[in-house]
Amino acid sequence: MHDIEPYFKWRDRYVASEDERSPFYGREYNEFQFHQKVYNYYIHPQWDEFGSATLYSKILYCDYDEGYAILEFIGEWNDCLSNDVMILKQNVINRLIDQSINKFILLCDNLMNFHGDDDCYYEERFGDIGDEGGGSCMLDTREHVEEEIRATFIDQYVNLGESFNNIHWRSITPITLFDTVCDRIGSMIRMLPN
Repeated sequence: MHDIEPYFKWRDRYVASEDERSPFYGREYNEFQFHQKVYNYYIHPQWDEFGSATLYSKILYCDYDEGYAILEFIGEWNDCLSNDVMILKQNVINRLIDQSINKFILLCDNLMNFHGDDDCYYEERFGDIGDEGGGSCMLDTREHVEEEIRATFIDQYVNLGESFNNIHWRSITPITLFDTVCDRIGSMIRMLPN
């Protein structure tokens, strides 16, 4: 896992550690020392820690005028043991909402597992952004991850599924990705089940 880097080809457009409005503003990275782990596996030092022991993220792009952010994840999303959604909401999502972001594209191809608990924080997050014309979409979820999300009824609050797993997002620009996601869900005004 240590050689899986966050996607870096949009760095000429946006760098979260250089964005004063970002929760990760001012963060410095040591490219020579691996210290963050998901269980016993070191991960690349460019991933951002936000309080979870098993889940890390990277804000790849924010567009404050359009009100959207693209976040990439690595690790295990575990709401059962550590309530990762609460930690993510408090330490990242709420801070972005405070900066006029209300649409979230979550890139999940490096999300190895998902252990859901209940949907309270997802409902709360949807309430925070859904009334303002926002919502969330998960791209490239693994089949077992998607099954767990659906089993805990979280798919009521986030778009995911086959139509969002075949967008080749690494070959397009952030705005093209945003437009593609919007086209696929018809509108990001309401994020209800597919």
